[in-house]
Amino acid sequence: MARKRPLDPKVRVTPSTGNVFRDLGFTDEDSAHLLVRSDLLIQVQKLIATRRLTQVQVAKLLRVTQPRVSDLLRGRIDLFSTDTLLDMLARLGVRVRFVLKPSRRGLKVA
Repeated sequence: MARKRPLDPKVRVTPSTGNVFRDLGFTDEDSAHLLVRSDLLIQVQKLIATRRLTQVQVAKLLRVTQPRVSDLLRGRIDLFSTDTLLDMLARLGVRVRFVLKPSRRGLKVA
């Protein structure tokens, strides 16, 4: 059994907000969009891996070029819109439904 090392008192630990993009300094709006896109992108990647498809097969199935599939598999989130990722999931036979939850921060009125 591994022993736990005591934390170095010089190391400052900041708890996560639950959204890595917000933790990295993106605005609340941008971080919410990036989180949705990253979740969709990961699901596309998982489906491709599970089905053991080649990049050429994926390109044909998704109706994109092989370099575009390469960008997808390398996680280039900046190159894919939410709509594009939803279309890809649909072409892979997945129906997407969203679950909406109220923000913990509540509504702020200026």
